[in-house]
Amino acid sequence: MTQKTMKEMQKEVDQYISQFKEGYFSPLAMLARMTEELGELSREVNHYYGEKPKKNTEKENTMEEEMGDVLFVLICFANSLNIDLQEAHDRVMHKFQTRDKDRWTRIEPELDAEGEE
Repeated sequence: MTQKTMKEMQKEVDQYISQFKEGYFSPLAMLARMTEELGELSREVNHYYGEKPKKNTEKENTMEEEMGDVLFVLICFANSLNIDLQEAHDRVMHKFQTRDKDRWTRIEPELDAEGEE
């Protein structure tokens, strides 16, 4: 499987959605859909790491599949609002690297026997 950029993923989703008359859902419907998918991801996390094991009758989903669903809906949401997710990502990383740069405890580099990194 080839690696795709975020722009390529957004374009791929747009080409898929563009073949249907209905097009993208409204922002409120998109948010509801994202909430639904996030709920499904939450359920999987709870099954794997929480106190609620799956019932024998529940189908096997994976967190990878559920994260894929969340990502697809997020891309649809961004596309419907003409938001470039790469730019959004770059802005949030800049924020973390500037405003929040001293917020967390950094891991100190390990030194070798000579005291060098």
